[in-house]
Amino acid sequence: MRLTPLIWMLILPLMCSNVSSVWAKAPETAKIVFMSYRDGNAEIYLMNPDGTQQLKITNHRSEDYFPVWSPTGEQILFVSDRDGMRDLYLMDADGGNVRRVFKKAAHRISPTWAPDGKQIAYERGNVIYIATLGKQAEEHFVRGFDPAWSPDGTEIACATDVFGSHRLTLINVQTRRQKRLLPEDARAWQHMPTWSATGEKIAFSWLNHVLPIGFIGNLADKETVYIAHQDGAGLEQIVVEAGPKAADPAWSPYGDELIYTQEIDSQFQLFKIDLASRTPKQLTHVKGIFSTANVGGDWFDPATLSVPPQLQLLSTIWGKMKRGDGP
Repeated sequence: MRLTPLIWMLILPLMCSNVSSVWAKAPETAKIVFMSYRDGNAEIYLMNPDGTQQLKITNHRSEDYFPVWSPTGEQILFVSDRDGMRDLYLMDADGGNVRRVFKKAAHRISPTWAPDGKQIAYERGNVIYIATLGKQAEEHFVRGFDPAWSPDGTEIACATDVFGSHRLTLINVQTRRQKRLLPEDARAWQHMPTWSATGEKIAFSWLNHVLPIGFIGNLADKETVYIAHQDGAGLEQIVVEAGPKAADPAWSPYGDELIYTQEIDSQFQLFKIDLASRTPKQLTHVKGIFSTANVGGDWFDPATLSVPPQLQLLSTIWGKMKRGDGP
């Protein structure tokens, strides 16, 4: 049977996202989602990758944080305290249709999507959990922070506590087998990992300096952004230690740029850096009443979804749909 454009339109959402997002609409152009305190309250904004057309998509008396795009861009997973406790929420890409992920409230933060859009991982009480959207069961995964799900779905990168310091660890989702990203003799305080779209590289924040016991000072400002291959090889410092710390990186959909947060004039702002030229560009300039004026960007581009799935897989799914078995 020949797959007509109408059939493609029906099948693709079922393949690439959970059922609740079928009728939501992804952005038509590339967008970065981020959090800003510019109006005195933490709200979620969208902007173009060049920093233009910054648009607020939440407007609530409570505070909204940590936005991340669903794999196909129809939804945004975020953290809000609008019910009295920081917990996970979903909304459509335009900020509408806000709903809780879990019925029972708990302090859940730092969400990340599985690449199939059906599962999420997040941090709850210094422990990382995995859950399936639409179900209330939570699976204890590992003690750790800042989870990031690999593009092939097989691993979660996170920061684990080793003798009071953080080291990046890659954990197999099925076997729970762990491996360090960097050698054991590498300095600690590695966190905020993020995978490139191909899964070949990981960007992360790292304070690559020895902190003396009881140290209080500006050495922490030397934290900056690094990248390494998935096996730990090819370690590179991306953002120079030229001022206050740079942290919280996120990849462009094509792997040629990173966005990150850096403090400028006592205000956190979002920057973009080209990995070839290493030239940074400041994307946000608006100041807020708190230092966290603009932080936590995540980048989505609908053009990356234009490659059709395998025809054999499509035929199998369409056959199941015809029989009434579902995808």
